[in-house]
Amino acid sequence: MDLFSASAAAHSSSPLSEILRPKNLDEIIGQEKTLGPQSKLGQMLRKGYLPSLIVWGPPGTGKTTFALALSQHFNAHFVNLNAVDTGAKALREVGEQGRDRRIQFQQKTVLFVDEIHRFNKSQQDVLLPFVEKGDLVLIGATTENPSYELNRALLSRCRVVVFERLTEENLRQILTRAGAHYKKSIDQILTPEAIENLLQYSDGDARRLINSLEILYNFSKDMDGELMDMAEMRELLQQNPLGYDKASEMHYDLISAFIKSVRGSDPDAAVYYLARMLDGGEDPIFIARRLIILASEDIGNADPRGISVAIAGLQAVEAIGLPEGAITLAQVTTYLASCPKSNAAYMALNNARALVEQTRTLPVPLHLRSAKTALAKDLGYGKDYKYPHNYPTGWTEQSYLPEEVKDAKLYEPTTHGFEKTIREYLNWMKNRKSE
Repeated sequence: MDLFSASAAAHSSSPLSEILRPKNLDEIIGQEKTLGPQSKLGQMLRKGYLPSLIVWGPPGTGKTTFALALSQHFNAHFVNLNAVDTGAKALREVGEQGRDRRIQFQQKTVLFVDEIHRFNKSQQDVLLPFVEKGDLVLIGATTENPSYELNRALLSRCRVVVFERLTEENLRQILTRAGAHYKKSIDQILTPEAIENLLQYSDGDARRLINSLEILYNFSKDMDGELMDMAEMRELLQQNPLGYDKASEMHYDLISAFIKSVRGSDPDAAVYYLARMLDGGEDPIFIARRLIILASEDIGNADPRGISVAIAGLQAVEAIGLPEGAITLAQVTTYLASCPKSNAAYMALNNARALVEQTRTLPVPLHLRSAKTALAKDLGYGKDYKYPHNYPTGWTEQSYLPEEVKDAKLYEPTTHGFEKTIREYLNWMKNRKSE
């Protein structure tokens, strides 16, 4: 399947992105799984049924192109809005115009909303009646998880379509078509090493690649056939920061992968995701705090030093900041990832809360109550309490739980790391009780 149509010979004054833009559904590459003739949605569209859609995917994967291709395929009136600068009044006007167009001319109106996740609830609510009645076919594009950003009412009226990141093979086809347009292949202006770096730099984003190619080809006119190496190309293009938004789905995905890698005792993967977050601009304090949580939740008493290391890491990052604070985060990350793991303390808390929810406010045993007042002593508070330090081993048999739940077992230490010692000590006490 070809990415671009023969119309790539458009007027030379047009931006390269417009010249190379696919003109119909069959020309869109990289999304065959979702839009291809064998996919359910692809078959539906080719049979003439156009539902409202929320297109979710990374930047530069063809979301806008898809909306344009749909409007042409269905001979629909196309309206292009950006959620950032569109208010409720403008949306209502578009909806009313779509209703008039449907009634008077039986023509569909495709409303494409870029960055639809930036609409607030009121703006989303304005769209509902127009979408429900068919006055508008909504195509919303977003890089964020729709289930986080869009309300249920709007989502229920749309089908979510997932666009995947473009592969290196997809990007190479763009290189080929750009070369055809300029009548000069990419290997006539870049060294092989520079070409590979360009593909990596594009990071699955067709828009970034095409914009880079436009700069490179225009600059190459003055190079007299000399190939540009990787260093020269990087200097010309400058280096864009990694795709990252601290309020976006990528924020949640990367911190999730980071925590799961530490929990899974993979220091290599953990420090990789740490680098991704730091280079993307994530707040190092946020990372340090999550590591403190993990030290208790996933390591606990298997290595009690873990919580101290994590807290010291937070204090160090607060004291020195970035870039040096990244070294501290790497130390804490690799240490915690390499620790024995146990969630026994975390599970003990969950078990205790479940027991409290079930039994509510059971009375505290009298011998454990505070006996600081004369009345409390008269009532028997603190009577018969055994002070453990008065016994040779620092322990003596005594009941601490309320009578109704005296046999409850909430903390089950593992045999991992130091928690094995804790387990042995608790078993020793249990055996003493049975003697």
